[in-house]
Parts: sequence; C-alpha cells; structure tokens
Amino acid sequence: MQGPLLWKLSLVPMHFDRFLNPTRTCFYCGVIRAPMEVFRYLFFNVLLFFLLCVAASATDRYTEALFTLKSEFLDDFGSLSDWIIPSKQNPSGKIHGCSWSGIKCDKNSTIVIGINLSMKNLGGAIFGEQFHVFKELVDLNLSHNYFSGKLPIGIFNLTNLRSLDISRNNFSDHFPVGISVLENLVVLDAFSNSFSGSLPVDLPELEHLKFLNLAGSYFNGSIPSEYGSFKSLEFIHLAGNFLTGNIPPELGKLKTVTHMEIGYNNYHGRLPWELGNMSSLRYLDIAGGYLSGSIPKELGNLTKLESLFLFRNQFSGFLPDELSQISSLVSLDLSDNHISGPIPESFSKFKNLKLLSLMYNEMSGSVPMGIAELPSLETLFIWNNQFSGPLPSNLGSNRKLKWVDVSTNKFVGDIPVDICLGGVLFKLILFSNKFSGGVSPSLSNCSSLVRLRLEDNSFSGDISLNFSRLPRISYVDLSRNKFSGGIPLDISKGFNLQYLNISYNPELGGVVPTEIWTLPLLQNFSASDCGIRGSLPKFHLCKSISTIELSDNNLSGDVPESVVSCQALVRIDLSFNDLSGRILEELARLPSISTIDLSHNGFNGSIPDKFRDSSSLLLLNVSSNDISGSIPDNDVFRLMGRSAFAGNPKLCGAPLRPCSGSLAVLGSKGMGKLILVLILCAGLVIITTISIAWIFVFRRGRKGKWKMVSFTGLPPFTANDILRSFDATESKEAILPLSASIFKAVLPTGITVLIKKIDWEAKRMRTMSDFITRLGSTRHENLVRLLGFCYNKQMVYLLYDYFPNGNLAEKIAIKREWSTKLNLVIAIARGLHFLHHDCYPAIPHGDLRSSNVIFNENMEPHLAEFGLRFLQQINKGEFNSSTEEELWMDVHSFGEIVLEILSNGRLTTAGLSTQNKARDLLLREIYKENGISCADSSQEEIRQVLGVALQCSRSRPSNRPSMEDVLKLLSDIKPQVK
Repeated sequence: MQGPLLWKLSLVPMHFDRFLNPTRTCFYCGVIRAPMEVFRYLFFNVLLFFLLCVAASATDRYTEALFTLKSEFLDDFGSLSDWIIPSKQNPSGKIHGCSWSGIKCDKNSTIVIGINLSMKNLGGAIFGEQFHVFKELVDLNLSHNYFSGKLPIGIFNLTNLRSLDISRNNFSDHFPVGISVLENLVVLDAFSNSFSGSLPVDLPELEHLKFLNLAGSYFNGSIPSEYGSFKSLEFIHLAGNFLTGNIPPELGKLKTVTHMEIGYNNYHGRLPWELGNMSSLRYLDIAGGYLSGSIPKELGNLTKLESLFLFRNQFSGFLPDELSQISSLVSLDLSDNHISGPIPESFSKFKNLKLLSLMYNEMSGSVPMGIAELPSLETLFIWNNQFSGPLPSNLGSNRKLKWVDVSTNKFVGDIPVDICLGGVLFKLILFSNKFSGGVSPSLSNCSSLVRLRLEDNSFSGDISLNFSRLPRISYVDLSRNKFSGGIPLDISKGFNLQYLNISYNPELGGVVPTEIWTLPLLQNFSASDCGIRGSLPKFHLCKSISTIELSDNNLSGDVPESVVSCQALVRIDLSFNDLSGRILEELARLPSISTIDLSHNGFNGSIPDKFRDSSSLLLLNVSSNDISGSIPDNDVFRLMGRSAFAGNPKLCGAPLRPCSGSLAVLGSKGMGKLILVLILCAGLVIITTISIAWIFVFRRGRKGKWKMVSFTGLPPFTANDILRSFDATESKEAILPLSASIFKAVLPTGITVLIKKIDWEAKRMRTMSDFITRLGSTRHENLVRLLGFCYNKQMVYLLYDYFPNGNLAEKIAIKREWSTKLNLVIAIARGLHFLHHDCYPAIPHGDLRSSNVIFNENMEPHLAEFGLRFLQQINKGEFNSSTEEELWMDVHSFGEIVLEILSNGRLTTAGLSTQNKARDLLLREIYKENGISCADSSQEEIRQVLGVALQCSRSRPSNRPSMEDVLKLLSDIKPQVK
C-alpha cells in the first residue's frame, strides 16, 4: 500500500490546488513560485499527506486506488462527487468503493470487477499506474468523455479484462504496443479518438477478440496483412482514418466476420476478389475511397450479405450479374463511381432489396421491368446517369415505394400510373428528363406526397393536381414544361405548401388566383413567363411569403397597396409586364425587402422618398418605365448602378445624370465660386498629368512585358485595358484602393472589376499561372467569377467580378427571416460542394469565413478568395499536398459560418463554444435570437440546421461530414437543395 500512497502524494496536489482555485491552471511544472505560492503548495502537500494517511488506515486498497484514479480526472461537473473515502475503519472488510457510482463489485463486495465512467464529462490525461490493483477487472468503460494524452499502458495490467471501451475521447499519439497480453479481451472499442501512426499489429494475437472498432482517428499507413488472421473476430470498423495503400487480400480469410466497415480512407488499387470468401459477412462498407477497376464478381459469393456500400470510389466497367446471387441483400449503394452499362436484368432477383442507389455514374439503357417488381423496394436512386426509354409502367405496384429520384437522365414517356399505389410515396423527383404527357391523375390520390419535382421536361395539358387530396405536399416544381389551363383553382387547399414554381410554361395562361396569398406556409411563388393575364389580386394573409416572381407575363393594372401585408417579403419581381400606376410607398415599409424589380412596365410618377429609409433594400430596378423626378440621394441607390434606372428620360440623380438644380451649389456668389472651382480643376489637371507621367516612368522601369489572359465567354480584355484603368483619374470609381493589394477599377469596356495584386517570382510563374487558369475555369452560381489575369515577371493582377453589397461579416447582425437564413446556408453549401466534389481534383477554399461570403446586386451570396491560400503556398514554395486535410478544414469553417448565421454573429467559435454545450440550451438561445416561438413551424428546421453545423464543427476531422453529405442533410430540410 505504501507505493501507491507515495505515488499519490507526487501527483494529486496540483488537482487540489486547481479545484480550490479554479481560475489558475498551473500544474507545478518547474515554475518558480512566489513565497505565498510555495507556502500554499507545502500546506496542501502536508494536508493531503495527512488525509491520505488517514484514508490508508481507514479503507481498502481498491478504494484507495480508485480515489487515486479520481485525482487524475478533471471533474468540473462533479460527476464523481460520491467518491469519498470514509473517515472510519471499515470493519466488514468489504470494499467501500463498491457503493460509488460507476463501480461494480462481486456479490460479496470484496473484488472490483467493473468500472463504468461513460458519459461522466470527465477530462484530463490518465497515467493509470494504479491499474495493477484491479487484476480481477472484467469491464472498463471510459467512453464519451474528454480524456486526452496517451492511452495509459497500465491498462495492459488488467489481464482478466474482457471489454475495453475508450470510444469518443481524445486519446492521441500511437496506440501503445502490448495489448496482446489481454488474452481474454473480447471487445475493444476505441472509436473516435485522435490516435495516429500505424494500426496496432499485435491485435490479431487476441484469440477471443470479437469486436474491434478503431474508426474515427488518424491512423495512417496500410491495413496490416496480419489483420486477416483474427480467429474469432465478428465486427471490424476501421473507417474514417487516413489509411492508404491497397486493401490486403488476406482479409478474405476472416470467415467469422459479419460486419466489415473500412471505408472513408485513402485506399488505392482494386477491391480484392478474395473478400468474396468472407462467408459469414452480412454488412460490407468500403465507401469513400479511391478504389478503381471493376467490382469483383466474386462478391456474389457473399450469400448472407444484407448491406453493400461501395459508393464514392472510382469503380468502372459493368455491374457483374453475379451480384444477383446475394438474395439476402437489403441495401445496395454503388453511387458516385464511374460504372457504365445497363442495370443487369438479373437484379430482378433481389427479393429483399429496399434500397437501390446507382446515382452519379455513367450508366445507360432502360430500367428493367423486374426492378419495378421487386417486392420490398422502397428507395430508387438512379439520378445523374444516361438512362433512357420509359420508366417501367408497373413501377410502384409493389406498394412499398417511398422515394424515387430518376432526375437528370434521358427518360421519356408518362409517369407510371401505379407510382403511388401503396400510398407511402413521399418524394417523387423526375426533373431534367424528356417526360411528356399529362400529370398522372393518380398523383392527386397520393396523400403521402411531400415533394414533387417535374421541372425541365415536356409535360403538357392541365396541371391536374388536386391539392385538397395532397394534405402533406410542401414543395412543387413544375417549371420549364408545356402546361396549359392556368393555375389550379383549388390551390387554396395546399395548407402545407411552402414552395410553388410553375415558371416558364408560356402556354399556361389564366390569372393569379386570389387564394394564392392565403396559403399559410407559402414562402416562394414563382410563375414567370407563363402568359398570365389580368391584374394582381389583393394581398391578404400573406404573412409567410418571401419571394414573388411574376416577370414576363401580361399582368396589367396597379400593384395593390395591400402588399404591405406581406411582412416577410424579401424579393418581388414584376418585370416585363403591363403594370401601371405609381411606385408604391408601401413597398418601402416592408421590413425585410431587399429586391424589387419593376422594370419594363408602365409605372409613372416619382420614386417615393420613403425608400431612402429602407434598411434592407439592395435593389430597386425601375428601368424602362415612365418614372420622373430625382433618385433618392442615398449610397444604396448609387450602388445600384445605371442599369436599374435607365430608360426613364425624366429621371435624374446619381447614378444617372445630375438633376438641373444641382448647379445651385454656386449660390448667389456664383462668379466667385466658379473661379474657385476652375482653380481647383486646374490643380486637379496638373496633379493628374504628373501622376500619369510618374506611372508611365514607373511602368517603363518594370521588368518584363505585360500579358493578359481572359477566360471563355467574357468580353475580351487586354493588358493595356487593365493598366489604363489605373491611369483613369477622370472617374472617382476608376480606381479605388480597398486594401494594400485589392483595388476596384472600371475597365474601358465599362465593366467594374475587383483586382487583387500578387507578387510572384519568375521561377514560379508557370505553376501559379496554371493553377490560376484552373480557378478561372471554375464556374458556379455561388462562386465569384475570376474574369482573367494580367501579369509580367514580377506580379500578377487577378480580375474578379465586383459585387457592391458587402460581405456577410458586415451584415451578420442584421435580423433576417428564417427562410432567408436557410437559403443563405444552402447557397454557401452549394458553392463549397462544387469546389470539393465537382472540381477534379478538388479545390479547397482554404480561407472560408464570413468576410469571404459576398453579396451581388440581388443579395445572392458568393464565395470569394477560394483557392488563394493554395496559390500563396505555391508562391512561397510551401506546397501542402494534404488536400483532404484542407477539405476537412473547409467543412469546419462552414459549420462555424452556419452557427454565426443562426445566432446573428453571437456564436463565432464553433469548436469551442458549442461542442460542449447542451444542444437544448443552444437551441433556446438561437430560438430567442431569431424570435422563434414555441408554435413556430421553423423550429424543426432550425434544430436540423444546428445539427448539421455541430457535425461540421466537430474537433476530429474524420467525424465531420463531407460537403456532399451536408447537402444531403440539407435536402431533408429544404426541398430545392438538390
């Protein structure tokens, strides 16, 4: 007993000191202390020595060892407050610690056989030298805590241990050698830690081991071939590490394994055909790697397999018919590969199959009739391929179908009549195909339907949807078709409808139903280019609607003043109609309005001064009307640009021509002031001349000839265009330094651009220009366009679109409607997803933060500065080849931005301020910040978005979702994500 007691004396005082004075975190690491500190240190040592001496005489060795173990923990929540050593001798000889929480003893309370400290909010590093006391320990569970540092090698003294669970902690460094001494071990769960280095090679020596989970750390290198020699293993999980190399064929020798999950690593090469020998396998997941070649036909020998996940690899070739031999298969996901050819007819044998996902491949041909007859099929994902022909006419006849997505293919024909025969279909996604005919009347009887996307096809006839029979429908997109017959009059029965888009059906006709504004949850109503006539109905009960798009129609008359009732309205587009009357002052009173497009109509009168006071307005487009008077004198209006006001000859003021009264600045003493103005102008001319001469001399001194590269589809630029823009001092907007290396300039073509200057070395020109060219070919609606670059041997100017409306960091505290926030989150996710998953190779953003999310004239967000961190690394010769690590960092940054948006900027350090805070508390704070009441339908959406943010901002990269996973999660919240 003396040894452990002396050991405790050397360690515990630092924790006593910490608990008594929690504001200090010094751990007596050789720091010279003040006299008072020395006195306190000696006092606590003496006091602790006395207490431990009393405890040693009062209790047993197990209790003493447990108490010593407690001294190593950081227990800020008092989870082990009942671990108290008694003040009196225990006469019964029983272990006092048996009564403590988490401690399990034998029937006589004389031996400790289990320690379960799971989910106790404990932290700190564990030294564990006292573990040798617990020779009889069978179960040790330290999971779901915050332990860090090395895994204590003292655990290997627990030779009777059968279960060791250290999952969901932060143990780091290499996994210690020596675990093979735990010869009775059956379960080893080390999921979600920070281990690094190679996988422990001595694990297969554990003959009784059945459960092995080493997923979610930083293990690297290849899977040891020795891992094929486990004797009793049934469960192996190695996913989400940094494993590389080929998958060893020796794994095929694991005859007892029923569950193998080894994906989300960086494997290369082919999938070993030997895995087909794992005769007991029921679950196989090797998704998210770089495996190539064809899928081995030998996998068809896995006759007990229920789940096969090989998605997000680089498999190619045809699908082997032999897979159909797996009659037990329930889930098959081979999506996001390069698989080609048709769906094998033999797949009709999958009588137990519920999920078939072949999306994001290069497959073709028609869908076999037998697929529609699969008796258990619930989910069919085959989108983004090259399938053609009609869908099987009996699709849905099995009465189990819940989710069908065949979008972005070449399908033709009608919607299968029995698609919703079972009454459980809730998502039908058919967009971007060549379907024709009318909407199947059976859809109106599909009361389970929540989401319907038929856009970008050739559907025609009436929109035969009976909304009174679709009580759950929330999202309907019928745009870009050939519908006629007007908007269904029973639209008022769509009580859960949130999104309705029927735009670009030029033969639709009809009028805007009065009832459209009364839908209680409707947020988006889009019906542009539909041949709609008549007047706008009065706005009543339109509290939820945020977007109204009715451009390119035949609407006439005035805009009803009742539009002021639409308090959530953010965007209204009534352009290219025959509307008339005055511009309503009521529009300026809407608290969230940002975009008003009234262009190409017959509006007259002046722009009401009330618009000057709108805090949310970003664009008022009144071009091509009969507007007169002056434009409100406001910075926002000046930033809107001339195009928003052109085509109104009677309109004046910035950014158009000055109004005639502006010369009154000369006042009654006009002549004197005129002379002063002329003097100032002369001075300006002299200064301009000197500046131009200096710039000319300066440029002549530059080494190297200037060259220009502009990208496809944009107006041609020359190097002289760029350089002349620096000389053009006649316009105050010609060049405006925004920082030391960023400028705004107006090119001779009239385009305003943002110019970023980067100094480079001639020897890095080739590599950097190649990467810049790659950035220039990166085009997405949520990315800022790189228009071109101008360079010589010393520097390069990058030319970007100029957006006048600032960035998210500047506007983060602005109160926004929840729908606006959700759209903002989705737009950022889309841009980042494009960089990560649609660019080959992937382009990490590298500097994703709210100040790099900028808004265009319509307040649509765009990601700026993407790829520049990588570019600077190339420039400095500090190239970091770990693209995957950069991608994980982007995901973390995305999580932080989402938390900022949710909290209006209050939560800015996602990894620190939220991960350890109760989610319910976070939600209450966010609900309060957003003014969300208990009865608000947005609560569930906010809860789900918060969940996405917290997943993205997890401390361990391998625990974060990819941006593709993020979009999938968001698609369950917002239908139009996909």
